[in-house]
Amino acid sequence: MVSQEQRRRQLAREKFLRQQQRRTEARRKARLRNSVIASVLGVVVIGSVALYTTGVLKDDDKKTNAGAEVTPGATPSTSPSAPASKAPDPCEKPAAGSVKKLSWKKEPAMTIDTSAKYTLKLATTCGDIGVALKTSAAPHTVNSFDFLAGQGYFDHTKCHRLTTQGIYVLQCGDPQGTGAGGPGYTLPDENLKDKSLKNSTYPAGTVAMANTGQAHTGGSQFFLVYKDSPLPPRYTPFGTVDAAGMKVLEKIAAAGENTGAGDGAPNATVVIDKASVVKS
Repeated sequence: MVSQEQRRRQLAREKFLRQQQRRTEARRKARLRNSVIASVLGVVVIGSVALYTTGVLKDDDKKTNAGAEVTPGATPSTSPSAPASKAPDPCEKPAAGSVKKLSWKKEPAMTIDTSAKYTLKLATTCGDIGVALKTSAAPHTVNSFDFLAGQGYFDHTKCHRLTTQGIYVLQCGDPQGTGAGGPGYTLPDENLKDKSLKNSTYPAGTVAMANTGQAHTGGSQFFLVYKDSPLPPRYTPFGTVDAAGMKVLEKIAAAGENTGAGDGAPNATVVIDKASVVKS
């Protein structure tokens, strides 16, 4: 016969076993729950990384240094390009002189005759590039170039960027030669409905303003299109390169750029020895 003390101990032992079973079950459920949560978080993280790398979560506003101006990046090729062997430099040595460090707080006052014709001449180490300016369609831009050229702002500056894939442009106008320089003021966007900009394409020969990707942020940097380039109409087209200038651009493009990836500094020594704007 079981004594009262033995019965009490048996009940206590059974209670202890039930508690242990509940704790074991609770730990099992907790491990299962944590495993599920970890799996879900893994999917979220992987999905987030995928979205970021495809640009869906990426901030569209490009953060650049003050005054920095950019054109859209070249469309990447489907496979990485092998580093290209550097072509011979087809250009001459730059003229003696140095870049002037100039800056202004506001856009210059309008001094050009908006009904007249003006031509921008870029005397470069690779040859002369003449640009017929669209004065009436882009008066602020043309007036700014007339002012800056008159101040010697562009003289001895390098054309710092050549794009040979996706878009086909030579970018110039930065005294720093880095893509981050500017005159200290910005210009309004102009002539974005130019008839030449069909099907979101800037045709060969177009000269347009670079900007930060935001409205009204053009300064002094500009790009010359040597081959039809698919670009949205966000960059003020203010001039057209003459036939002789196109041959110069083609020579620069043929020498390639220094990364082999289609977007870098030109292999050619492209320096603007002298820039001038002439009223015709």
